[in-house]
Amino acid sequence: MANHKSSEKRIRANDAKRLRNRYFTKTTRTAIKALRSETDKKKAEVELPKLTSMIDKLAKKNVIHKNKAANIKSKLTKFVSRIGAQAAPKAKAEAKTKAETKTKAEAKTKN
Repeated sequence: MANHKSSEKRIRANDAKRLRNRYFTKTTRTAIKALRSETDKKKAEVELPKLTSMIDKLAKKNVIHKNKAANIKSKLTKFVSRIGAQAAPKAKAEAKTKAETKTKAEAKTKN
């Protein structure tokens, strides 16, 4: 146990900071998960600056390392830019497989 008033105060302050840091970190992680599950590009583009700000604040307060913040922001930005591009090839691939199965079924019925 602490023997000095200042060390007791430091313990209380550290506990308060730890709880605050955990809250902000968890809130940011939840927001990241919500953004990654987003399928609408416009909504994601609106949420990205808010999330970037949250990540920058964590890095500024040394809750996370600045390089980790940069990596997270980079990955999220890439993700948001690819949201619209992912839907089109996926739809084309599904249409192509449906067409192939249809032609195979027609070929079987003719034989």
